[in-house]
Amino acid sequence: MNIHDDPDDIEYNQAMKLQMRKISDEQLQKFEGYAAEIFTAFGMDINTSSTKDTPRRFIKALFDATEGYDGDPKLLRIFDTECRGEPDCRLSQVLVGPIPFYSLCEHHALPFYGNAYVGYVAHENIIGISKLTRMVRLFSKRFAVQERIGQQIADTLETMLHPHGVAVFLEARHLCMEMRGVRETGSMTRTTVWRGNYANDAALRSEFFSAGGLQRNER
Repeated sequence: MNIHDDPDDIEYNQAMKLQMRKISDEQLQKFEGYAAEIFTAFGMDINTSSTKDTPRRFIKALFDATEGYDGDPKLLRIFDTECRGEPDCRLSQVLVGPIPFYSLCEHHALPFYGNAYVGYVAHENIIGISKLTRMVRLFSKRFAVQERIGQQIADTLETMLHPHGVAVFLEARHLCMEMRGVRETGSMTRTTVWRGNYANDAALRSEFFSAGGLQRNER
């Protein structure tokens, strides 16, 4: 079955919107001109065989890297749970990870990248396991902050499935910290989101970390 379209679920509707972004040729040429002006001011010679198309390639790469704003119609389908009321249903986890992701920090538009681990305890519905990867990429392929990505994944899973619990763990390296500022290299930023049973059950959280092969580094 397909998810109902609840007009009150603003975050969900924005996530799943099916209308593609449209950039006209006129806009594209204007953006390329801006990029060329910036690159030239910062020292790049854009008149070589290697760089003459760099402004266009840059704008195209930026557009591709933020395709999460276009939504993902393949996330709309859910299924009935496989759990038939057994006593451990409220403790049985579905866990996928590591899921590699790449995103652009909205503060500096520089990349951050790492792995996500997503788990949930099903109630009446489940989602195809590949859809958890799609969900991570949906929210990461935008201008974002790491903490928000985790919250958006959890919010969307709760809206779609109404599960007993949701867990999201992300660890990432941020180039806005490594290439500029403090220039701290090699450090990882880790964030967690716990909902429902995960928020109330330390043993369930521990199982989530163990099953994912993770160290307990909650934030």
